[in-house]
Amino acid sequence: MHIFYTPDIASNATHYMLSEEESKHAIRVLRLQPNDKVQLVDGKGGFYTAGIMDAHPKKTLLAVETSEQEHGKRNHYLHIAVAPTKNIERIEWFLEKATEIGIDEVSLILCQRSERKEAKVERLDKIITSAVKQSLKAYHPKLNGVQPLSKLLNAPFEGQKFVAHCLPDQDKVSLASQLQLQGNCLVLIGPEGDFTEKEIEEALQNGFKPITLGDSRLRTETAALEACFEVNFLNR
Repeated sequence: MHIFYTPDIASNATHYMLSEEESKHAIRVLRLQPNDKVQLVDGKGGFYTAGIMDAHPKKTLLAVETSEQEHGKRNHYLHIAVAPTKNIERIEWFLEKATEIGIDEVSLILCQRSERKEAKVERLDKIITSAVKQSLKAYHPKLNGVQPLSKLLNAPFEGQKFVAHCLPDQDKVSLASQLQLQGNCLVLIGPEGDFTEKEIEEALQNGFKPITLGDSRLRTETAALEACFEVNFLNR
């Protein structure tokens, strides 16, 4: 059954009009007809089934048949802050896979050694939306545009905070040994070249705990996905 992203649908809706873009895809590309069944997600936990009433290529009308709220709600909240890579396709890959695995929020951070200082958030958000639909997720991760690392470090966050880095540090421990289950978690992942010592020190001063993601030296996007996997695996 085909699935559509409908962020403005009301939880008690009995009918819904697809956007022009989604209508065109449904009718011109997928060739859907009246009475065909589709699924809808609102990105806030709502999961719906509907039937096509009017197969119009610009304004397809649906009859909502079933509605489920908090579909697939997870028992924890995961926020990963990561520096965009020089090759933006690597971050696109991370966003797609992290959405499929499970993530709630992603922040793009600008660090001293960042090789990319900007990113097209609209395009990246569309990649997340596609992954939401592909993986049948009812929750759409929040994507925050590029911001200085210092701004994120000083922003309030209720939960555990970790910074993953590669510098030798006898106080670094594994994420698994520190993570409190079913809570809020924020993990920092640095750019190619890692965080500087000054950035790590600033993170520690703001309540972040230093962690290691294993003995291998990982690419930025791989480290971010490893952290995403570990948090989800431990909370399974």
